[in-house]
Amino acid sequence: MGQWFFLRALWDEDGLTQRELSQRVGMMEPTTVTALNGMERRNLVERVRNVHDRRKVNIYLTAKGRGLRDVLLPCSVDVTQEATAGVNKTELAIAMDVLRRMAGNLTGNNYLDDDDRVGDDDAA
Repeated sequence: MGQWFFLRALWDEDGLTQRELSQRVGMMEPTTVTALNGMERRNLVERVRNVHDRRKVNIYLTAKGRGLRDVLLPCSVDVTQEATAGVNKTELAIAMDVLRRMAGNLTGNNYLDDDDRVGDDDAA
């Protein structure tokens, strides 16, 4: 599952640096390094030293890594459809908004004013 996020980011934009990849998927850099090590062992990605800045390493999908897109994306559609069965679009939009705000709270990207915090109404 952890490699899924990295594959998705690289399918969208191949050749990201390790730091950019970490930022795109919202993972700490040591976690990214561990995931990339596993992906490299499985021949899904290759690390290439950046020609303009030798301190940077760019991550490129191999043919095998690119090929997984055609296999895995349809599976993700199926999983999403199964997970959201019986949930209407309005409910799904509300749930996604709440989850984004909760994730923002945990990452320091707080999107709520103090007056809008969940649970404030319960204290009254």
